[in-house]
Amino acid sequence: MNEPFPNIFVNVKNLYSSLENSIDALKNDNQRVHKAREIVENALSKGAPHYGINTGFGALATKRVSDSQLAQLQRNLVLSHAVGVGNLVPKKISKLILQLKIHSLGLGYSGVSPETFNRLLFFLQEDLIPVIPEKGSVGASGDLAPLAHMSLPIIGYGEFWNREGTETLNAAEELQKRSLSPIDLQPKDGLSLINGTQLMCAYGAWVLEKSLHLLKVADITAAMSLEALQGSIIPFDTRIHQIRPHEGQRITAENIRFLLDGSEILESHRNCGKVQDPYCLRCIPQVHGASRDAISHSINTVETEINSVTDNPLVFENGDILSGGNFHGQPLALAMDYAKIALAELASISERRTYLLLGGHDGLPKLLMEETGINSGFMIPQYTSAALVSENKVLCHPSSVDSIPTSLGQEDHVSMGSISALNLLKVFENVETVLGIECFTAAQALDFRSPLKPGRGVDIAHKQVRKEIKHASEDHYFMEDLETIMDIIRRKEFVSRLDGTEYQIQ
Repeated sequence: MNEPFPNIFVNVKNLYSSLENSIDALKNDNQRVHKAREIVENALSKGAPHYGINTGFGALATKRVSDSQLAQLQRNLVLSHAVGVGNLVPKKISKLILQLKIHSLGLGYSGVSPETFNRLLFFLQEDLIPVIPEKGSVGASGDLAPLAHMSLPIIGYGEFWNREGTETLNAAEELQKRSLSPIDLQPKDGLSLINGTQLMCAYGAWVLEKSLHLLKVADITAAMSLEALQGSIIPFDTRIHQIRPHEGQRITAENIRFLLDGSEILESHRNCGKVQDPYCLRCIPQVHGASRDAISHSINTVETEINSVTDNPLVFENGDILSGGNFHGQPLALAMDYAKIALAELASISERRTYLLLGGHDGLPKLLMEETGINSGFMIPQYTSAALVSENKVLCHPSSVDSIPTSLGQEDHVSMGSISALNLLKVFENVETVLGIECFTAAQALDFRSPLKPGRGVDIAHKQVRKEIKHASEDHYFMEDLETIMDIIRRKEFVSRLDGTEYQIQ
């Protein structure tokens, strides 16, 4: 049981395919689940106390529960902990929570009953994704309240999402339609279901997987602004980054050099005499690069957590059932606070470039329109960027530095990682929007550099924008442009179309 299980390592870069591989492997072979369950049942037959199996929970750990009440103990655990509040976790992330829980239980250290494990597999197979409120976890003892809501349909309570993820369905009614009865939870089942860091992991993995794309978008939009502002390529010289060899910095500089390759705009002002650009242009490798390295660290932490067992107590093949603290979300809380800050900085420097584009520098019209006064031009999209950047400053307060004791002091230090996770998603969405605003603002500015062409990579990106958003010669309903640019930059093609035969945007 302690040997590595084949084909079940889940990674963030290939999050969905690696999760599918894990689930497929567990469908075909869940011997680990059966073996761990045998250990739990054997321990129960010997009558010794084991936390949460035949005792109470948390501050009630010393309360012994009789054999006749063990099933009721697990049922009560799920019902009493399902007190989540707030907005509902989006279906796509709720599905990740379910998948990650199956993956964790399948590692075979929890001792969950095969009947309960198979019911979770059935839910996933039938797209019966439990409805989960987003708030209620303090990030220690795991994500207790959210995972209790995930578990409610097993015992005939709670709700599922409909196929579209737009409405909720009564779980008991959906089970009845499929001629299924609720399951009577066995000793340890409820505890195995609600212990774990799957809500934190799901939010972290979902955002970080998309951040890998967003980091590339940030380099592309920065290169567009650099060209439009006739910035210097000197700060991206390989030699500068060889003597400060942070990996993210090196990659960003390399990306910018590739995107600007063949630029007629660069050639047109090569001897202009300007010594240095503002930091938002000159320090792109250092700022974007630091965010890249921080996101890489956060991904490593989340991947370790996803492929770990965060239950309590844990079941080992020699028969030991050990209580520990693997459910504590501190590793994730710190990593997601770090990721929040890293993403927020991409937006912070992006907004500065957008602001610079509006100032009428180097021949560009102020506010990027020829006739202003009657037209406000691109003034107000920058306001939106400024608002989102400022909101991020609040959201980036580290949740992990907070702790409130729970369970009558038994759980006296908690991670608040769930708050880090929820705010990470909000920060990501804000950053995505700020980069979108820079992108269509830079595209407008690049139009004024015609007929000179930008670098080949920038030119391709510019044409992708212009294919769907026209040059603005007067004020119009900018919200439509914003919605369109968000759709454009989210597409994988926005990056992949820029890849050369010998170089891919990293």
